Amino acid sequence: MAISDTEFGMEGSSILKEWSGQIQPALIASFIFLCCLEACFWVRNLTLKKRLPGPFAWPLVGNAMQLGQMPHITFSKLAKKYGNVYQIRLGRSDIVVLNGDAAIRKALIEHSTEFAGRPNFLSFQMISGGRSMVFSSYSKQWKVHRKVAQSTLRAFSLANTQTKHTFEQHVVGEAMDLVQKFLRLGADGRHFNPSHEFTVAAANVICALCFGKRYGHDDPEFRTLLKRVDKFGETVGAGSLVDVMPWLQSFPNPVRSVYQNFKLLNEEFFAYVKDKVMQHRDTYDPAVTRDMSDAIIGVIEHGKESMLTKDFVESTVTDLIGAGQDTVSTAMQWILLLLVKYPSIQTKLQEQIDKVVGRDRLPSIEDKSNLTYLDAFIYETMRYTSFVPVTIPHSTTADVTIEGLHIPKDTVVFINQWSVNHDPQKWQDPHVFNPSRFLDETGALDKDLTNSVMIFSIGKRRCIGDQIAKVEVFLFSAMLIHQLTFENDPSQDLSLNCSYGLTLKPFDYKISAKPRGSIFNEE
Repeated sequence: MAISDTEFGMEGSSILKEWSGQIQPALIASFIFLCCLEACFWVRNLTLKKRLPGPFAWPLVGNAMQLGQMPHITFSKLAKKYGNVYQIRLGRSDIVVLNGDAAIRKALIEHSTEFAGRPNFLSFQMISGGRSMVFSSYSKQWKVHRKVAQSTLRAFSLANTQTKHTFEQHVVGEAMDLVQKFLRLGADGRHFNPSHEFTVAAANVICALCFGKRYGHDDPEFRTLLKRVDKFGETVGAGSLVDVMPWLQSFPNPVRSVYQNFKLLNEEFFAYVKDKVMQHRDTYDPAVTRDMSDAIIGVIEHGKESMLTKDFVESTVTDLIGAGQDTVSTAMQWILLLLVKYPSIQTKLQEQIDKVVGRDRLPSIEDKSNLTYLDAFIYETMRYTSFVPVTIPHSTTADVTIEGLHIPKDTVVFINQWSVNHDPQKWQDPHVFNPSRFLDETGALDKDLTNSVMIFSIGKRRCIGDQIAKVEVFLFSAMLIHQLTFENDPSQDLSLNCSYGLTLKPFDYKISAKPRGSIFNEE
């Protein structure tokens, strides 16, 4: 579950190319005028301030056309030329890009407060009713909001033996539903795409925590919710593009259309959550805390020292629901794809799970310390795919110096996590998928290496749900590998290509699932 630094979608190249092919002749004069005006500002800025190292930026669009379909790859290539700290321009906004393990950790750990801000983007103000903990600026109020969300999330998942057991049962229940669903979809050797089922399973876990209920896979209300969450990931990039190039709102073009859909989507999703929270308010009993919605209502609306208004209840729940399922479901899509791409690794995982767990019971979180190869496989999946390649943009809260370069206050900063996970100075053969890199000679996990994987960010904006996300992914993976064997559809080649949105998602693929003679099938 990722609740903070999800990646910043920038579909600049493809969107701008589509727009340039559709622009009407009547708009050309306005466009030329804007270019001339921007060129004047651009020349003036060159004389007034010293730019950080970075590529030449064109008037009006800056470097947007250069970023391509996978900006994180472009950022890493630019770092080889300009260093790990450099500047690009999007529209009229100067943006600093941080690359590499050393520079990013120095910024987010040693200068955590200076890099804890968020840009004042219009699209950020549309999310969670404008009070999103994830997208709001750094302040005393933000720190209180984050503490409420973090403590509530932990209280209902890993705080003590009872909540940990209840949370584990939620995940195990969803995992067993996945096993049944996959067996039905894969009956008679049929191949199927598992992505939707992972979305349902991950969303059901966070809904059980927030609302105290899970949904059937075909529940109309639930399907509508999932469509909204999925659409958020597809449209967040266009919203961000308008933030840095606001003139795109001035005339009809594909970016403006997607941006308007983004606004409508957030309004609908927030209204859905508000309705659920209102039902909780109407039935609230301070003596009985049913779920996280009740707990948040209790702290914010009935707590003695809360400095948050009641509107923050809805925004907190919206943040948790919106981000709580995407990271886990994306991780599981990659895990299953890699299992069928590397069948020898799948076999090795099954052998270890059978040795540790056996066939007469199901895996549990207590088995984690003995399933080191599975843990290594999960960490290597996160490192290799880097499916959250770029964090949500930061902004500086004060002037700061990194690697000898001065970054002024209120500068927008992109954090390229992909570069950390593929840094050749940190990882041997970083472009090779090798789970064993995380194990020492005795088969134990190398904690220094696992701590070096950056997927949930670090510092003050670190994901508050990273620990329960890891528990979810571990349990889902252990259960599925214990119960089933997955095989590739021979008609497809597993290229590992992906789409760029809120997270990197693999292109649609199909697999088959066969039972392993598990206790589930014997009952």
